Amino acid sequence: MKALIVAPSWIGDTIMAQPLFARLCARHPGLQLDALAPRWVAPVLHRMAEIRDVVDSPFGHGQLSLKARWRLGRDLAARGYDAVYVLPNSLKSALVPWLAGIPQRVGFTGESRYGLINVRHDLDKQALPLMVERFMQLAETPGTPPAKPIAHPRISSSQADRQRTLAELGLSKPERIVAFCPGAEYGPAKRWPAAHFATLARSLAEQGCAIWLFGSPKDHAVAEEIARLAPGLCRNLCGATSLGQAVDLLALADLVVCNDSGLMHVAAALDRPIVALYGSSSPGFTPPLSNRADIVSLNLDCSPCFKRECPLGHLDCLNKLSPGQVLAHCQQWISP
Repeated sequence: MKALIVAPSWIGDTIMAQPLFARLCARHPGLQLDALAPRWVAPVLHRMAEIRDVVDSPFGHGQLSLKARWRLGRDLAARGYDAVYVLPNSLKSALVPWLAGIPQRVGFTGESRYGLINVRHDLDKQALPLMVERFMQLAETPGTPPAKPIAHPRISSSQADRQRTLAELGLSKPERIVAFCPGAEYGPAKRWPAAHFATLARSLAEQGCAIWLFGSPKDHAVAEEIARLAPGLCRNLCGATSLGQAVDLLALADLVVCNDSGLMHVAAALDRPIVALYGSSSPGFTPPLSNRADIVSLNLDCSPCFKRECPLGHLDCLNKLSPGQVLAHCQQWISP
């Protein structure tokens, strides 16, 4: 059997789909499972043992490009897939599998995708509050709840991968690394203040920890601010690594302190100890799926609001989350 996954466009969402991939492979011995994914998501799929090949999806957010989708559909038709699992709920995400003529097209009804999806699941948000549960539903026949327990997502980084990445970046491994992930693609209402990160960096450095900052090029400026406020204590790697290299370096970390972000889910899938900081979002939908994660939130009356920017203008949910409170959670993972 050959099957295709239409992957989400977000790194964290893609990682939360890995238990589905494992379930499909367990149920169909010998399954050849490929993924259709944007190039910025592909590196985490390459770190999943279940995925044989990743096909590039060249479409940006909201881009229709019907002619290009038709050409991609023809290319996929030549691969001879028996089934496709469409993880996003958008109409556009179901077009290419339909154009490819893949016989079994599995997904949620989503944006009225009748015909495009021919094995349709109806989403019960109350019965399936977690995104990982919703993905797992697609392994079942419609109407049957996902089998439990659901394993935590896992991605791999071998010792050879880590050594190669250190050499490529000219880095040597300190005795103890605390990784900070100060960005959040969704918006500033998910970002703990740079000054708080800097205060925490100073406290952890006093305990002999090296502080490495991870993120995309968009996060470089905020990481520079943290480094400026904690002079000489932080190594700013935001935008200096590929996603694959960031996976390998995070695998070396003794602790990861992060906002609710894609890199939080990367760290969880690598089974690193995590202190996850929540403001405008909720761990009730996309928590770090790990037995070694502390979720820190003030649980204010106004949060979670799920807004990109604080609608009240004060961002108390993160500004009032003090470095001292976060340090107390870090101490559980950092040995003296």
